[in-house]
Amino acid sequence: MKVTFVETLKNYGIILAFFIILVVLSISSPVFLTVNNIINVIRQTSIYGIMAVGMTFVILTGGIDLSVGSVLGVSGAICAGMLKAGNPIWLVVLATLGVGIACGFASGIFITRARITPFVVTLGMMSIARGLTLIYTKGYPISGFSPAFRQIGGGYILGMPIPIIIFLVIVIIAYIVLTQTKLGRYTYAIGGNEETVRLSGIDSNFYKTLVYIISGATAGFSALILTSRLNSAEPVAGTGYELDVIAAVVIGGASLNGGRGSVWGTFIGSLLIGVINNGMNLLGISPYFQQVVKGLIIIGAVWLDQLRAKED
Repeated sequence: MKVTFVETLKNYGIILAFFIILVVLSISSPVFLTVNNIINVIRQTSIYGIMAVGMTFVILTGGIDLSVGSVLGVSGAICAGMLKAGNPIWLVVLATLGVGIACGFASGIFITRARITPFVVTLGMMSIARGLTLIYTKGYPISGFSPAFRQIGGGYILGMPIPIIIFLVIVIIAYIVLTQTKLGRYTYAIGGNEETVRLSGIDSNFYKTLVYIISGATAGFSALILTSRLNSAEPVAGTGYELDVIAAVVIGGASLNGGRGSVWGTFIGSLLIGVINNGMNLLGISPYFQQVVKGLIIIGAVWLDQLRAKED
């Protein structure tokens, strides 16, 4: 049977792109394929890759969460403030995740109960969370934490960086949830046809709210890692991260219309974005031009999504 170009892109496009970029960067920069650089790429990727896992749940329902970068910022600020006040690390971790969960819950409630579109609600939450971050920090970074807390972002377990371990654990848990639980089945079903889900007697609003809570929680996890690694909570932390997060999910094969995608696709998409970011830095490409490249990547990913939809 003849395999079309579109079919090849549909099934293997992300893998082909990943290996082509690896080859090009390996030739362009002798530093790229060193062990230290590869570990650094994956460690950097883990910060927005974790958020991309949460975003996968949202996009599978046909929604979007533009607030993840700002939620990371406010969660990190609260985390830093509590640490400086002398609170125990376990309480700080719970509070940081709690802030992310609260933001996700608020977005989910407005989307499901007030019937406001996800784009508008999460755009509003983006502004609210960033404003709260600036109010709390007064526009200044909060820095200087204990060595124990800094282990979260900079420590190792059996020679592997802790952020990478957290990233992999979250990916595996999300995979199990999406493939083996009611939440996973209903997440796909809502994205496929929410009205059918409602007529089946399933409370779709509950599950839609839950996916935004998951997105907020993953932003909280990323806030812990970033704050720990930088030994500082910056008022602008997470700005623009939503671009990389959404790009990773869509590049990984998820449909912006909902109902199609996978955590492992998001994992590969996250690595691809991380490799591109790292490669452009190694090649000395201007950060301004990097924004152009990321925008083109998102447009290209959506175009491929449309090609896949036509084939289906």
